[in-house]
Amino acid sequence: MPSVLDASAAIRECRLDPASLVRDCIDSIKSTNQSLNAFGDLYEEAALEQAREMAREARVGRVRGPLHGVPFGIKDLFYTQGLRTTRGSLTALDFVPERDAPIIRRLKQAGGIILGKTATTEFGWTGASTSRVFGNGRTPWDPRLTSGGSSSGSAIAVAARMVPAALGSDGGGSVRIPSAFCGTFALKATLGRIPTWPWSATEMLSHAGPITRTVRDSALLFDVLSGPDALDHQALPAPQASYLAACEAPLVPLRVAYCRTLFDVAVDPQIAAAVDAAVSQMREELGVVVEEIHLDWQDPVRIFETLWAAGRGIAYGKTLADRLDLLDPGFARLIEGAGRFDLEQYLDASRARAQFSNQVQQLFEGYDLLLLPTLPVLPFSADAVAPPGFERPDSLVPWAAWTPFTYPFNITGNPAASIPCGVSREGLPIGLQVVGARHQEGAVFNLCAHLEAINPWEQRIPDL
Repeated sequence: MPSVLDASAAIRECRLDPASLVRDCIDSIKSTNQSLNAFGDLYEEAALEQAREMAREARVGRVRGPLHGVPFGIKDLFYTQGLRTTRGSLTALDFVPERDAPIIRRLKQAGGIILGKTATTEFGWTGASTSRVFGNGRTPWDPRLTSGGSSSGSAIAVAARMVPAALGSDGGGSVRIPSAFCGTFALKATLGRIPTWPWSATEMLSHAGPITRTVRDSALLFDVLSGPDALDHQALPAPQASYLAACEAPLVPLRVAYCRTLFDVAVDPQIAAAVDAAVSQMREELGVVVEEIHLDWQDPVRIFETLWAAGRGIAYGKTLADRLDLLDPGFARLIEGAGRFDLEQYLDASRARAQFSNQVQQLFEGYDLLLLPTLPVLPFSADAVAPPGFERPDSLVPWAAWTPFTYPFNITGNPAASIPCGVSREGLPIGLQVVGARHQEGAVFNLCAHLEAINPWEQRIPDL
């Protein structure tokens, strides 16, 4: 399966037939999807018809954009005009949007082909990969284990070579969690970098973006997908420089901080060793000056729980209160428990969010980037919602207990990427998180591209 950049170049130069690429993707999906649960709806004939048309256009020198003829998986949360969008819920199996989300419109305008919808947890509510609609998501490296969520299907599809890339979203870690468990690259950018629509009850936390096998593929997609849109009042101005160019530029001198953990959370020794090794390699082979630090931040989990549970629970509770039996049990509990929050608590959480964000931004007055593990745990059973020792049955957001390094940067809006940095004894991927100052995606891409060059992951392929 070629990368997005390789496929795009080969199609433009008529060295690769997009219809052949689509057929290869379909064959890959059909051979492995049943055991991994990455895809829901698959648009075989429509995708092949588009691919044939784009092949004809390429032969006469007409190219729609930098993604001309490249097939993609689309997380089944994004609105797609005329195509069912289940949002991972039995309550929305018949929902067909009347217009595309901005990210979908831009993908199409750049020549991308929608091959199918990828699995998501119910309304993207959890970091696990359980699903009543798609089946529980499983990492291609060991199908007994979870892929992580909520962009479970997109990470599985990319890691298993079903598609060159896929789109996901991240409200508390939902592209970084499955990327760490599946061995893919994902960047949750600064809030508003890629426009989101429709409105979300947790819009202050919600980000959209790609999941890819390489850093440069992600940068290309950010170049295509970023920029303002009238539908998103939080959308940022267009970037002043290309992110792909940032990947190809020499390594920029950086002030880098390394924190082994946050909030005194115990990190699995294998993860700690892999991240340590990656940081040492960065120092030795790239000459990056890295300072190890300890951060005395207070865990903002109560802030996150209030914003997440009150926002989603109350919003969805208005329409689903009489259909709780159809919902994921954890999501049903969230809806039932959301009523315990009052306006004063919500405003207090919003104020605390601003204070925590200010504290995090102070770190980036002295450093350009922060390094830490993406997750403190390795993949656990695909049928579980938490690894042993991290269960929080009393919480409305129980998955936050084992994702303490991802959701803080949704609260603050900082760009944060997960890049594979090593493997466990069992061959499971381990993710390194690279966090930048707000609006500094270019610095994150620059370092990640150089890290990938000395520690390439593309050559690692799960035994399917």
